[in-house]
Amino acid sequence: MSRGLNKVMIIGHLGRDPEMRYTPSGRPVTTFSVATSRTWNTADGERHTETEWFNVVTWGNLAEICKQYLTKGQQVYVEGRLQTRRWEDSEGIKHTSVEIVASEMMILGDRRDNAQNQTPPSLEEGEEEEIEDEYPF
Repeated sequence: MSRGLNKVMIIGHLGRDPEMRYTPSGRPVTTFSVATSRTWNTADGERHTETEWFNVVTWGNLAEICKQYLTKGQQVYVEGRLQTRRWEDSEGIKHTSVEIVASEMMILGDRRDNAQNQTPPSLEEGEEEEIEDEYPF
């Protein structure tokens, strides 16, 4: 029997504050964007930076935690799966969106920037990691 694997792990900085809403059945869903940057030098010594943006979706208890504790600019670790959504708008234009449906999230970096200056009780403590890249926000 063949198995597949759909798992993604990113470390980056929030590009905007999380937005929470509720489904008609009352289930919380929170969305936010995360920027990851990588820097490299070319053969002639020129420095390049590339930033990749990811849309992240969280559900249930994790959605509530993300809304309560995350703010723009914070460094986070996000783990989950990739999901592709396709739809057609009212003008008949087809759209595609790829997002990370998160199953885990850890706040990294300086926790003094937390919304309530405390570590969420349901999140594991992770090692702090420093990244020397510049952020596009």
